Amino acid sequence: MTLAAQPDVVAIGETMVLIAPAHAEPLERAVDFHLDPGGAEANVASHLAALGRHAAWAGTVGDDTLGRRLVRQLAERGVDTRWVGVDPEAPTGVYFKDPGRGVQYFRAGSAASRMAPALLDELPVDTARIVHLSGITPALSASCDALVDAAFALVAPGPAIMSFDVNHRPVLWSSTDVAARRLRELAARADLVFVGLDEAAELWDTETADDVRALLPEPALLVVKDGAVGATEFARIGTSGNIGDTLERVPAVPTDVVEAVGAGDAFAAGYLDAFLRGASPAERLRAGHERAVLVLAETADFPRTRR
Repeated sequence: MTLAAQPDVVAIGETMVLIAPAHAEPLERAVDFHLDPGGAEANVASHLAALGRHAAWAGTVGDDTLGRRLVRQLAERGVDTRWVGVDPEAPTGVYFKDPGRGVQYFRAGSAASRMAPALLDELPVDTARIVHLSGITPALSASCDALVDAAFALVAPGPAIMSFDVNHRPVLWSSTDVAARRLRELAARADLVFVGLDEAAELWDTETADDVRALLPEPALLVVKDGAVGATEFARIGTSGNIGDTLERVPAVPTDVVEAVGAGDAFAAGYLDAFLRGASPAERLRAGHERAVLVLAETADFPRTRR
């Protein structure tokens, strides 16, 4: 891969410093820690780069030690960081992972929360095959919400596929109703959507993958993930007046879970890589599961031993 070339995948969104115990133990008692890049879109780009894809991440970091560290670490993973912005007036965000107990975020007023449509000015979305965003970004601030709308509008007339991971984070939204409306709207505008069955239930009161498809008939591809059970892909076929779906379900790969946070990003990357190489629906879902297992088995969002 040469970084002079244009990327296959452009992931746009937040990144932060992830501080996590080196071992699967409570944050309160841990002694040894790792500092790694985190954030949904940066995670997806990292996994795609590890799989051999030319993936770029676009976002904003602070003009500080942590921001420079993140950009360097992402570049070392093989991620194209040419379109990363630096905000001299805001810090790089931080979050802590407490294995098995969730995460604690310190992102208010961060450089990423000040992202705006201008971030898109130089992005090569017209030559990318996939542009990937998540539902975290529109919840960060009004300017980030405008960035997401601008990205959808920029991608829509071109050949790139718009990939959208719902990624509902309740703490970021003023209410579940507000999140439900906005995330439903954005998902309906995407070509490919990833959503967890649990978050769909919280947002839209759906119970099954088929219920989610009934609520979201617009995307050409809809992937509904159901944790340790498996995942379902709905693929639209036919033309106006005669539209239906093909359906594929693939069980998850059994594994001992150390920490679940970040596995959804790994799944999305595995699926996208398989999609780009023309794999079948079953192979795409299986590739997502296989990538997710690498994250479920440790405390990081990305395998520290590159695989």
